[in-house]
Parts: sequence; structure tokens; C-alpha cells
Amino acid sequence: MQPRNMSMSGVVDLAAVKAAGEAKQKAEQARAEAARTGQAPVSGARLVFDVDEAGFQQDVLQRSTEVPVVIDFWAEWCEPCKQLGPLLERLAGEYAGKFVLAKIDVDANQMLFQQFGVQGIPAVFAVVAGQPIPLFQGAAPESQIREVLDQLVQAAEQQFGIVGAPLDAQDAGEPAEEAEAPPVPAGPYDALLEAANQALDDGDLGGAVQAYKNVLNDDPANPEAKLGLAQAELLRRVQDLDPQAVRQEAAENPADVQAQIRAADLDLVGGHIEDAFSRLVDAVKRSAGDDREAARLRLLDLFEVIGAEDPRVTAARTALARVLF
Repeated sequence: MQPRNMSMSGVVDLAAVKAAGEAKQKAEQARAEAARTGQAPVSGARLVFDVDEAGFQQDVLQRSTEVPVVIDFWAEWCEPCKQLGPLLERLAGEYAGKFVLAKIDVDANQMLFQQFGVQGIPAVFAVVAGQPIPLFQGAAPESQIREVLDQLVQAAEQQFGIVGAPLDAQDAGEPAEEAEAPPVPAGPYDALLEAANQALDDGDLGGAVQAYKNVLNDDPANPEAKLGLAQAELLRRVQDLDPQAVRQEAAENPADVQAQIRAADLDLVGGHIEDAFSRLVDAVKRSAGDDREAARLRLLDLFEVIGAEDPRVTAARTALARVLF
């Protein structure tokens, strides 16, 4: 029996994410404003960039764990490329960081051209969580391209929890000291979040869950409330479990997805983060249908508990992509 006052302090410090949460809220607000005005809220300098073979690992593969990377294979002699390229660059600005655009000159990067199996140019691929996804080849109407990009953004978020965000001033190439923002005033939910955090620390899991949900009912994108809710729900799921029985059941029934899910929850609470992620990735790989979806969704839930910036989350997203594609 797990004690009621279990703490998440060994996994993640909720208070420590408050500043990052506020920054993320600002990013969401900037994106909403960009969608309303039809303008990108940041410089497009880092939304569109050239990539060569030497920089592919860092600029594309690593970056694809944080934001979908669309790749435009082009050449100077290709007339359709001269029409498609500027359109993709404009859309990268309009989508305001929901994806970034990497441009690859095929004449200068024959190895990448061959590795992607490109048959002709222009050709457009995407990379999400390190996995290549073909999008389309040749020139296409803007309406169709937008539809493809919308599907890409949606799939990246729903399947891998990868959501791009507008670049901050430092990413856009501006000096950090010039990008200093004024102090952030207290938000309308600060008191409610403090009470919810205290309930979580005190082991009042039902109260914490309800308090975080109250905030999210009015502010669905509130990052601190989303993180707190993920933690509280995890602790509530495991508080009545018998760890020894759960682990024995999971060991004896590797194909039982629900058993693996329960064991993964216990792994995470115990601080065995890689084990929890690996267990669920394996469950996704071995299962199908509703079981596979249940394992995938629980894995995304656990990503929320740890946080998108954690390298263990990044590695697990890549592993998940390998078994899904």
C-alpha cells in the first residue's frame, strides 16, 4: 500500500516550473495573436534555415524532438522549386513556430538526397521525433499544402506531444540583455494554483485534482495547472496499488497492457523514469487497437509529469516514433 502523502519531489519540482510555465503561456498568447492578425510574432530568421550534411543531426534530428521540421529539397536550376520555396517560407512565418522549415540544396547535399529516397524535386518531407515522414513531391496548390501542414502539426501534438512555439528573442538571434521583459504581474489564478500545489504537497490528491481542473476549466492552456494535474492524477492512480503485486503481474504477463501501464506508473513515482517510458514504448510496440492506444496515451500523460524539456522525454518520444511509423 502506498502512503497517502506520497511526494513528487523526487521526480519534478512543481514550483520550479512556474517561471517556465508563464513563459509558455506568453508563447501561446503570441501564437493566438499571430493567428488573429495573420502575422508571425517573431522574426522568421530562425523559422527558415539552410541545412547541410554536417549540421543535419543538430539542426533537423535533434530539433525535431521539440518542433516538427519540414524539409524542402530544392536546387537552383529547378523552376518549380523557385515557386514552392517562397510559399513554404511564407507559410512558416504564418504558422508562427508550429513548424520550422529546413532548406536542403540537393546539388550540395547528395547524401541527404539519397538517404531520403527523393525521386525528384521539389520534394517536401517532415521529421518528427527523429522520424522522416514524406509529405508531397512537386508543386502543389497552397490550399493542399496548408491541409498537409495542418495534419502534420496535429499528428505531432496528438501522437508525440510535440508542440512548436514562437521563438523567443534569444532564438531569433537578439542579444539576451536586450530581450529582458518587465516583471510579470500576478496572474488571475496564482492564489488557486498555490492552494492546489499545497493540497498536492499535503497528499490531498482529490482536492488537488479538483483545484487544478478548476483552473483549467477557465484557462485550458495554463501550463502549471496541466503539470500539477498530471502529477496529482498519477499519485491518485498509484496510492492504492500493491507495488509487489503489480510488478509481479507485469512480469508474468508481458502482453497485458493494463498491467504494464500500472507498473509504469509505479516506475515513475519511484523515480525510475527511463524504465517507465521503456515499458510503455514496448507495450505500444507489442499491442494493437485499443490496447496500443491506451499505452500511447499513458506515455503522453507521463511525459506531462516530467516535462517536455527533459532529455529522457526527448529520447522516449523518438523511441515512440520508431514503433509507430
